[in-house]
Formats: sequence, structure tokens, C-alpha cells
Amino acid sequence: MRVRLQSEWRGFLRGCARLNPQTATVLILYGVFVLVHFRLGGRGFFLTHVAPDASGLLSWVWWFAVQGVTGFLLPALVLCVVFRQRPAAVGLGLGDWRLALIICALYIPLVIVGTWFLSDSAEFQASYPHLRDATLSWRVFVLYHGAFLMYWLGWEYLWRGFVLFGTAHTFGLHALFIQAVPFALLHVHKPLPELVLSMVGGLALGVLVWRCRSFWIAVPIHAVQMLVLDLWCTLRVRNDIDGIGLEALGRLLRGMHGG
Repeated sequence: MRVRLQSEWRGFLRGCARLNPQTATVLILYGVFVLVHFRLGGRGFFLTHVAPDASGLLSWVWWFAVQGVTGFLLPALVLCVVFRQRPAAVGLGLGDWRLALIICALYIPLVIVGTWFLSDSAEFQASYPHLRDATLSWRVFVLYHGAFLMYWLGWEYLWRGFVLFGTAHTFGLHALFIQAVPFALLHVHKPLPELVLSMVGGLALGVLVWRCRSFWIAVPIHAVQMLVLDLWCTLRVRNDIDGIGLEALGRLLRGMHGG
């Protein structure tokens, strides 16, 4: 028995020695960062243990800020400081910024149209904006989305930077799927159309970032997508407008001008 256990232990050590340290670290830490964000970055944790008398807006700012730390700051330090990677090699450079700007310019009109249709759903109107106070106050709406940028930095770099470029030297193009699957799974409680879109969108964003060699392109794409969806839903709720035709759009835009 002792000889058998010693043999298994030596085999285990040989297997560990064949692992790429950076890839193994990334695949372990991304799960740790997600768990830390959900446990310590949760709004319930903030209101219970950090600032019991804080407003709903501040609880969301906490959620966004912790995502920025666990998704962007810490992963970037791991790759650039611990593993001494060049920022450009792990998606932090500008990359092909000209192509990125062209893609943004082509994508934003599609977002405006697509979210207009999605916002007509009662399920989406009940879910967006996540901070319900943002539907009642434009000041809160602006502050909420300004803070949201911290979230998008963390959310996008975790998947399209840390996981994608942090494992690419081991998995090559297969890293595109490795970053897309957990990204989609974290949308499991979202409205069904959003869940389906996340499965396609996670892979598409990964391909775009891979081509541009920079994760930055994903930040405005996701941020504008959420901003426009929240805006449509807010205007519909504030003005009690349903429908997807030009007449409904006209009434909604007039309500925006008057609001």
C-alpha cells in the first residue's frame, strides 16, 4: 500500500510539473475573483456590514467598484506583475484601435434598434435599470451609469483579458470558448432573450477582442448597450408607453424632451 501511494504521489507531482503556471493560476483565480465579488461585493453585504444607512445608489456603486477591483485591477496585476507580461500582450494595449472605432460605429445603431424592441417587454422593463430609482430621477440615472463604467472595466477584462489572453499561450484559439462559457452561465437568471444573446455575444466579443488585440473595445460596446436599454426602459416606464412602432417612438421621444 505504501509503495502504491508513493507511486501515485510521484505521478501527481510529475503531472503538476507539466502544468503551465500562468494558465493554471488564471483558471483558478477567475473563479476566486467571481466568488469574492459575489460575496463581498454584494449590495446586501454592503448594506449589512459596510454602510447600513446608505442609499440604494451607493450600494450599486459598491457592487460596481468591487467588480472593477476583482475583475480589472487584481487580474491585471497578476499578469503584469506576478507573471511579468507586457500590458499589450494581455489585452491592455490599444491594439488595432482604428478597427475598434469602426466596429463601434457600426454596432451602436444596431444596439439602439435592438434594445428598442427588447424594451417593449414587461420583463425587461421590470429588470432595467437595475436601480429602480434611476427611472424616477435623471440625476440618479447619470450617476448610476457613470459608476457603471467601473463595473464594465472589471467585467470585460476578467473574461476578455485575464481569461482570454491569460490562457491563450496554452489553448490558442480555444481560449475564446473558455472565456465565453462562464460568461454566458453568469447570465442564467437574466430574461431568456438576454441569456441567449449572451451565449452568442460572449463568443463574438471574444473574437473581436482577439482580432483587435485589446480588451478596451468591449467596454464601450457593453456600456452603451446597457445605457441605451436602460434609457428606453426608463422612458417607457416614465411615460407609460408600450409598442414598437413609429407612433410609440414619437410619443416616447416627446416624453423625453418634456421630461
